[in-house]
Amino acid sequence: MTGPTIGSLRVPGATLHYEVRGQGPLLLLIPGGAGDAASYDGVADDLASEYTVATYDPRGLSRSALDDPGAEQSVAEHADDAFRVLELLSPDEPARVFGASSGAIVALRLLTARPERIARVVAHEPPVVEVLPDAAGSRALIARVQETFRTQGLVPAMTEFAAGLRKEDDRKEAERRDGEDREGGEAGEDAEATGTTAEITLPPQAAARAERTMANLPYFLGRIVPKFMTDAPDVHRLEALSDRLVLAGGQDSRGELPYRAVAALAERLGTELRHFPGGHVGLTTHSAEFGELLRKALRASG
Repeated sequence: MTGPTIGSLRVPGATLHYEVRGQGPLLLLIPGGAGDAASYDGVADDLASEYTVATYDPRGLSRSALDDPGAEQSVAEHADDAFRVLELLSPDEPARVFGASSGAIVALRLLTARPERIARVVAHEPPVVEVLPDAAGSRALIARVQETFRTQGLVPAMTEFAAGLRKEDDRKEAERRDGEDREGGEAGEDAEATGTTAEITLPPQAAARAERTMANLPYFLGRIVPKFMTDAPDVHRLEALSDRLVLAGGQDSRGELPYRAVAALAERLGTELRHFPGGHVGLTTHSAEFGELLRKALRASG
């Protein structure tokens, strides 16, 4: 299959890089985390046999430059960007939308803000932690991560963030291992020597994607995480629109923070939580199976 058609779109405060494949009804794929349009390379070509598949680099990430590099971010602004891509590529027909992780938070906001433009949304593990009964603990985690980022830098902050997303049992086990490492003195060095810093040769396209993702991490951690994870979804509005919303979690994610959040949202809405293969990044680790289940979720009636 030929490569995607590349375009750029001016939006307030930024210029968005977007990519389009295939033909048919529009399916907009919203990246999550520090990922960009390439995060959907594993499923986009297959989905393009049925849909006009569009994805893009969210503002401030990879090739979507901000006019003001220091600008604060908001879910509402990112949802408006998605809407503008939608308006450009499907001005006359409602579109289908898929979002993963922070991209799923954007997809939920897009649905509540522009329901007339949306035929269906599939949201995979949006970390909408404000719906959890222990939301205060998640806010404390976000605050710790930001303070660690400010005082110690990116790598310790990412370690803190990743630990906070784990299942409770995994988190306790990691803390136990960390204690043993400090006592043993050499365990950390051994781990580094046995592969964590080994060079891996990637194909050029994958290497470029990995390089962009790494470059995106400070922006993601410093400006996306604190704004998106503290943004409370409009549960009452989502409840009214639940006939066109599919909430999904990873088969292997049970107990992790994003899974707990989306499961709590599904319970609040009285809707089924569908399970996709793999964990939070099942889109990458189980692309073929994930893509097939996504196709079924997009086809299903409310």
